[in-house]
Amino acid sequence: MTGKSEAVIDLEAEYNNRARVPDHPAVMAMWRETAEAARTAHPPVEIAYGKGEREVMDLFEADPDAPVAVFLHGGYWQALDKGWFSGLAPAFLAHGVSLAVPSYDLAPAVRLGRILGQAREAVAIIRARTGTRPVVFGHSAGGHMAACMLSEGRASAAVAISGVFDLRRLVPTSLNKALDLDEREAAALSPLFWPVPNGSTPGGTILDCVVGGEESPEFLRQSRLMADHWAANGVETRYEALPGLNHFTVLDPLFDADSPLVKRIVGLAKAA
Repeated sequence: MTGKSEAVIDLEAEYNNRARVPDHPAVMAMWRETAEAARTAHPPVEIAYGKGEREVMDLFEADPDAPVAVFLHGGYWQALDKGWFSGLAPAFLAHGVSLAVPSYDLAPAVRLGRILGQAREAVAIIRARTGTRPVVFGHSAGGHMAACMLSEGRASAAVAISGVFDLRRLVPTSLNKALDLDEREAAALSPLFWPVPNGSTPGGTILDCVVGGEESPEFLRQSRLMADHWAANGVETRYEALPGLNHFTVLDPLFDADSPLVKRIVGLAKAA
C-alpha cells in the first residue's frame, strides 16, 4: 500500500468487529445455545493443562484412539472461554474426530505473550495424549494463535479463520486498551514475521487462511497476505473468502458436519 492509502484507512472501523456487525449478539446467542445442547448430548472431559483457573480444556472424545483437532477461540485475547464453543463438537464427532477446546487467561489480566504460552501448553497436552501433533484451528485471535503453533512446529497443520497475523495494525485501535501493545511487541508477536515452517521444521507445513467474504478489507488483506507470504516460502497454503459471511457468521460452517470446512479440518486431522 502507498502512504496515501494507508492514511485513509480507519483501523478502528476495520478491526472493531462487534461495532461492524450490529447483530453479533444474536450470532453469539446461537453459539451459547448450541454449546449447551452439545454438552448435554456429549458431556466433555475437562483436562487441566496448568494450575490456573482458566488453564483447562474440554475434550469431546469420539473414541480413545481418534485423532484430535484443537480449536482456539477468539475474542481479541480479552473475552470468551471454551464454554462458548462446545457446539462445534458434534460436526467433528460425526466424522470420528475428537475436539479439544481450551480456555486461557485474558488481557488485561495477563499479557498476550503469556496467552500464547498457554496455547502451547494446551497443544502439548494433546500431543502427549495422542502421540502426534494435532491439527490446530482457530477463529480471530485463535486464528493468530493457530498460525503461531504451526510456525513453532507444534501442529501438524493449521486452519486460521479470520486471523490477525500482523498485530501492529491493532496498536492505534481501542482493542489495544486491554492488550497494551506497542509497535515493537506487536511485531514480535505477529506470526507474519515468525519463521516460516519448511521441510526441515518438525511438525507440519500446511496453512489454510479462511475469512468471511463480508469481512472488512483489512481482514481479507491479512489472510491473503499471510497465505501468500508463507506460500512464497515453501508452505502449502490455501486462501478462501467464504461468500456472504461476516466475522461472526464465518463460524457457521463449523456447525455443519457436511460443510467443506469441517471436511477439510477432518481430513487434516486424520492425515496427521
